Amino acid sequence: MAYMNKNAELKNGYNAYIDSSVDDMGTQMDVGLLLMEAGDTYVYEDAKKEVAILLFSGSVTYEWDGKKVEADRPDCFHHDAYCLLAGCGTKVTITAKAHSELYIQATVNETPYEAVMYTPDKVQVEHKGFGGELMGCIKRDVRTCFDLDNAPYSNMVLGEVVNLPGKWSSYPPHHHPQPECYFYRFDKPMGFGAGWGNGEIYETHHNGLAIITDKMHSQVTAPGYSCCYAWGIRHLPGNPWDKTRIDDEEHLWLLEDDANDHIWHCPSGN
Repeated sequence: MAYMNKNAELKNGYNAYIDSSVDDMGTQMDVGLLLMEAGDTYVYEDAKKEVAILLFSGSVTYEWDGKKVEADRPDCFHHDAYCLLAGCGTKVTITAKAHSELYIQATVNETPYEAVMYTPDKVQVEHKGFGGELMGCIKRDVRTCFDLDNAPYSNMVLGEVVNLPGKWSSYPPHHHPQPECYFYRFDKPMGFGAGWGNGEIYETHHNGLAIITDKMHSQVTAPGYSCCYAWGIRHLPGNPWDKTRIDDEEHLWLLEDDANDHIWHCPSGN
């Protein structure tokens, strides 16, 4: 397992977290954070790689193949996502109208396809854990931009999870053979939490990246701080991530409808 936090190193422009041409750490993907100021322009074009560009916050114009989309997202907590998924050889131009921060994920896929823009009305949003499951400890919103269902031509999956203060996500602990990256954003820069992956525990911070390639994983956010993390998965050849979730057998009882009846409650009723 690897965890990176580059806040002290971040600069205007593209900040690489994973460069698969050097060492992809098992992810088979390039991952980076693009920081832009008003008037800045960034161009992405690769003959062999597809790319996903997710707007975390700001105001930008996406342009590709003669098409243009204006995207405004003040933050990733109160506003749903904009994400462009473009096939190899597509020239994508991003122009900032204000300070903007974007997550970029790319991988080899030499089969071209027409780019798709996922706007807030197209992003799948699920409200998880709001039915009182596990005494309300796993409340979170899961936003899926694209996966095997709506983008079977892509070698990647990308979405977001909004992890409420003091709550858990990616829970109960589970794993899948496909590698996954978590890129963390907190509503306050001093926000923090914790994650489990590859048999290790790591502390999460704003603009931190976790790389999960093995074993069970789950996360929790500290009380008082909300976390929105991008989750990116690389399909394996012949074994795509098809909402694949292998739950920890030791904790399967947590999935039972009557699980709350078997959880100790404080005698005061609080």
